[in-house]
Amino acid sequence: MNLKSLRVIIASLSLLIVCAPGWAGSSVLSKPVVVVSPDKTIRAELNSNSGTLTYRITLDGKQILAPSTIGIQSDGIELGKDVALGKPAFHSVNEHYPFFGAHSVAVNRANEATVPATSHGESYLVDIHVADDGVAVRLRLPAKSGRKIQADRSSWKLEGDPVMWLDKLDSGYESPYHTSALSQFGTGSVGMPITAKVGGAYLTLTEAAVKDYGDLGIRRGAEGSLESTLYADPNGWTTDDAVVQPWRVTIVARNLSALVNTTLVQNLNPPPDAALANADWIKPGRSAWQWLAIGDPRQDDQRQWVDWTQQLGFEYYLIDEGWSRWKDPWTSVASIAAYAKTKDVKIWVWVNSWDVKNPNARKEYFRKAVQAGIVGVKIDFPQACNRSWSNWYYDTARDAAAAHLLLDFHGANKPTGFERTWPNVLNREGVRGHEYQITRYNRRLDSDHDTILPFTRYIAGPADYTPTVFESKELQGNTWAHELAQAVIFTSPYLCFGGHPRDYLSNPARDVLTAIPAVWDETRVLPGSEPGKLVAMARRSGNRWFIAVMNGADATSLDLPLDFLGKGEWNAAELFEAKDKPDAWDRQSAKLTKTDHLKMQLSPRGGFVAYIVK
Repeated sequence: MNLKSLRVIIASLSLLIVCAPGWAGSSVLSKPVVVVSPDKTIRAELNSNSGTLTYRITLDGKQILAPSTIGIQSDGIELGKDVALGKPAFHSVNEHYPFFGAHSVAVNRANEATVPATSHGESYLVDIHVADDGVAVRLRLPAKSGRKIQADRSSWKLEGDPVMWLDKLDSGYESPYHTSALSQFGTGSVGMPITAKVGGAYLTLTEAAVKDYGDLGIRRGAEGSLESTLYADPNGWTTDDAVVQPWRVTIVARNLSALVNTTLVQNLNPPPDAALANADWIKPGRSAWQWLAIGDPRQDDQRQWVDWTQQLGFEYYLIDEGWSRWKDPWTSVASIAAYAKTKDVKIWVWVNSWDVKNPNARKEYFRKAVQAGIVGVKIDFPQACNRSWSNWYYDTARDAAAAHLLLDFHGANKPTGFERTWPNVLNREGVRGHEYQITRYNRRLDSDHDTILPFTRYIAGPADYTPTVFESKELQGNTWAHELAQAVIFTSPYLCFGGHPRDYLSNPARDVLTAIPAVWDETRVLPGSEPGKLVAMARRSGNRWFIAVMNGADATSLDLPLDFLGKGEWNAAELFEAKDKPDAWDRQSAKLTKTDHLKMQLSPRGGFVAYIVK
């Protein structure tokens, strides 16, 4: 950065610096370090005047996050207490990159500051990242022989008593999301992401770039603050290396469309190397899957499953748990993959994480998979994400990339954006999805869970929900329309469908289901959407639009404007619910323009899907 650019940034941020002696090589600040977003609407202030390192966030001049702590307890020292800040260095970020999700191009525009700090004689750095869609902060500690990390002291202090959408913390991230309020938070820990509505804005709290550090949970602290807990590392860890705290992220959105289109979590991760960024073997796609429909795979009908996959036009077929108990399993899988290749279908296989935990065993397993013609591996049952397992995710993604293998982490913790660094990681579970609620487990989903997920869990990254069943006994209160809408709304670059292919092929909505892509060029949240009650989205792929609606517990009516359509007349296949019959359609055809509206009555846990083309 040249001197002129630096002066412009400093002037625009209105930084007040007061010099004082006592800082080795720089000045000590007595005023906050201020960083504002490129669009000038979001402002973050880093302050240590109280003796505690805190940051606060304002939107349009109004505080939405009260002073919240940043810190790490290391070697018995609170690196966040008795802090002196030095002179910050500023720079800006402005980049675009391909994205698999709600839209096809991610935008990373932000202003950043790196601030030297000292606490109890120890020096470290504080990073602040302020973008048009939120704020992130972290500490970076230098390498120190035998350093003991004991606790994380991050917190979020929300203004007022906001409505929140959250889930109970469990290491497999399969708790249901529900609506609450800060005052009703309780004493237990919750998982992330958490979304709250504060002063008319939506805030999503989560973390990014978790590597060489434990996964974060949240509990209620003093005076209503939300405090962090390293739940999987209760005794901490010892390291000789530098410690980079994962980014503590506050996504800020004025409306639900802005919220679902954020890429802040991914932006905070490093880009892939050039070879991986341009790899032609990394392809999003849709997958058939036998496990939810029938349980363990049968060795004698796998060609039939490949044929069904081809008839659906899906790119992938996943052979789940149970294939390794076949007679001569690798030879059998190689034969299936060879047959699938003649049908233009690619094969994934399931593996237990313990079989690929050891680096040598993992590389050997990946070698066998590639030799058998496998293109992707679904890795299940990783343990609670402590520091060791956070490194396992990273190392496994790296080794899979070296072998040109795609990955889906199942039974996993929340995503933290490292799919940007490793784009071969197409999906991650970390969600209570259809697999949880199948009838043979005698478990059900809460009615509002589906309508909260797009505005909470999916803000952090894709999820392996395994959507859309049409078998009547598996609906468990949902309608066909609600189920089909899941495949549109729940973002999954590896879109693994949960139902039996025969049910899809025989369904009157087959043409719409098979047209749904795995990734999107544009996404809009439509009027009437409210977390916990209803979600309505319009999503575009090329010159095709899909409208999807999922309703919660209460019957309602909905009026959707179509002003997002381009000029001219469009052909629409409209899939309404059949009255009083959850496993049927009221299918209609229509000619639509951008001045039209779609009006509908929705039953409890109902839905709607439209497929609109020129």
